Amino acid sequence: MTRIIMHGCNGHMGRVITDLVSKDDECKIVAGIDPFDDGHNDYPVFASVNDCDVEADVIIDFAAAKAEDALLDYCEKKQIPVVVCTTGLTDEQIEHVRKTACKVAVLKSANMSLGINMLMKLLQDATKILAPAGFDVEIVERHHNKKVDAPSGTALALADSIKEVLGDDYYYKYDRSQERVKRDPKEIGISAVRGGTIVGVHDVIFAGEDEVIEFTHTAYSKSVFAKGAIEAAKFLAGKSAGMYDMSDVIAAR
Repeated sequence: MTRIIMHGCNGHMGRVITDLVSKDDECKIVAGIDPFDDGHNDYPVFASVNDCDVEADVIIDFAAAKAEDALLDYCEKKQIPVVVCTTGLTDEQIEHVRKTACKVAVLKSANMSLGINMLMKLLQDATKILAPAGFDVEIVERHHNKKVDAPSGTALALADSIKEVLGDDYYYKYDRSQERVKRDPKEIGISAVRGGTIVGVHDVIFAGEDEVIEFTHTAYSKSVFAKGAIEAAKFLAGKSAGMYDMSDVIAAR
């Protein structure tokens, strides 16, 4: 039985994960961390991670980015592995994640879905063929109107997987409204759309001479991310220090 602390338990994803875990015989949420609590959970909830004195095997993190540093310090001190799902982290926080992984097991992924992680591999294969043939690369992501970070962490992860193939000569272009120039062939364009209740749509466009190839991933429910986070937590519990990602979870299945 994997004992889980849910960091951000009263956020939307925290509630989805709580519901799914309640139906899973292999794991249990033993405590939650959230500054806002209405008492509806069947486990103790602490306003701050530093107040939590419940023993656990792993933490799932779906909280606000501002709470990340305190969580990482706690995980290192208590030697509790952590699945980092929070997006919108600063460069300094990402570096903090890396340093923490030297002392305790950390699994970080901008997107926990199996489909997105498979798409990253497909994009690398496509890039090797299409980029040398002169295809431009554009990424358009769409999310609900309550998402505060843009572009999404998933869009950046998709872009990173492409740039890993293309090399450092390529760079990200987020906004073209302030200049009137032709598109640089070395650009990877990334655009964000916010509206309604869109769970998450990511379009990766390879635009060439007289033909366009598109890859699209659509999430119809946040359950796809929650299920991935739970499987990642089961995988990470008991692991030695190091940085892990969803490819490790998939390989272990």
